Amino acid sequence: MSARLVAAGGVAAGLGLLVYAGLVRTAAGQRWENAVLAGRARDETPTAVHQADRVLDHITVMSLGTAVGVLVVIGAVRRRPALTAVAVGTVAGSLALSEVLKRQVLGRPDLVGAPPHLLHNSFPSGHTTIAMSVLFGLALIVPYRLRAAVVGVCSLWATGVGAYTVAAGWHRPSDTIGADLLVLTVACGLTAVLARTGRVRPAPGHRHPVGSLLVVVPLVGAAVLGLGTGGLLAAGALSHAVPAWSRPGLAYTAGHALAAGFSAVTTLALLTLLRHCDLGRPGGSRESRTPGPVHRRPMTRG
Repeated sequence: MSARLVAAGGVAAGLGLLVYAGLVRTAAGQRWENAVLAGRARDETPTAVHQADRVLDHITVMSLGTAVGVLVVIGAVRRRPALTAVAVGTVAGSLALSEVLKRQVLGRPDLVGAPPHLLHNSFPSGHTTIAMSVLFGLALIVPYRLRAAVVGVCSLWATGVGAYTVAAGWHRPSDTIGADLLVLTVACGLTAVLARTGRVRPAPGHRHPVGSLLVVVPLVGAAVLGLGTGGLLAAGALSHAVPAWSRPGLAYTAGHALAAGFSAVTTLALLTLLRHCDLGRPGGSRESRTPGPVHRRPMTRG
């Protein structure tokens, strides 16, 4: 299990670097993302922008602290200190890495002579990092039997945050995709530590197929619709078949769809990695022991 998690984290990190190299460090990528922002400003209604701003404005230091507090309380009630550390570490580690990478490491050179208001560096998105890391933290800390329900409800909010950052003009599509992959990398790495210490075990009881379907089907639909629509439009734009910078509305539609779809994909990836796994239970605990046959010494007459 730990090897699978490490491999998945490595793949996520590699994909994040590819997204950065392809969309931030190339002229074609910068033109397309600049067109996404231009299309948003032209095609998005003031009401929709106001709604996006309102959703994002609720992501504050106080709301983040409340979310972390909820993770701690759940972990304390379940008496899973190691799992609590992993869930909280997913949030704190993802956010810290996001800020360091954005401000110190992953710069955005101007390769296309863009206007000043399009030159700010925003890779990866901090808002998307917060939303996805809180979602992943909850997926890790809640009991196995509740995981599907919790992820199903919270993913509606978390996957929407990435799309809202594009709708509000706060971030480019690459920023949200990079944040999704960053959080997945951190969650995989920390969960691999749990697995190495024997705290990832087969889940007991029923597999809850109905509850899983209620989560998986909407996420798969969002992933297919978002990546399918956005990928086709973006591929056409980047191949110059349909120049995105000459049709900003098309670029915005593609970027908006990709932002939502990729958040759904990374959520599905984590659920797949944790499938049928109970987390945080030590291997030597009383709950994890399977009682074996009792051998009694035969009585002898004396």
